Amino acid sequence: MSDLVRFGVSIEDDLLKRFDQDIEKKGYSNRSEAIRDLIREQIVAEEWQSDKETVGTITIVYDHHTRDLSSNLTHIQHSFEGDIKSVLHIHLDHHNCLEVLVVSGKARLLQQFANQLVSIKGVKHGKLAMTTLGDAIPGKGDHQHHHNPDQPHTHK
Repeated sequence: MSDLVRFGVSIEDDLLKRFDQDIEKKGYSNRSEAIRDLIREQIVAEEWQSDKETVGTITIVYDHHTRDLSSNLTHIQHSFEGDIKSVLHIHLDHHNCLEVLVVSGKARLLQQFANQLVSIKGVKHGKLAMTTLGDAIPGKGDHQHHHNPDQPHTHK
């Protein structure tokens, strides 16, 4: 892990009070970690804009009774040029299904794919959530996880 650097920030009292309320709701133990996460979020957003390799989820809710919807979704998924790592399909009720696709590829490609899925007739709502592989984020990508396949896989 890299060395920590301390720096001062000037901020309006009202803004700081609002920030403290927000970080308390989110469960941060201190301002420093919340500020580090805000900076990391900005770095991730820049990675998306630069069209780097990224990962994400596409969540859609749709009416499975819509004519040709299932075949249209399948066709688009089979023609996707990135990688679909996994798909979770849940029947919400008699008419509605939820699908979550775990995807990887260039940011632009993932956005185009999500737009294609969301724009299909019968899809009621959809959203792409992209994240990063963490390589460009100091402090988060420094930890390397090595897994021995002969031992149980646990997280500490």
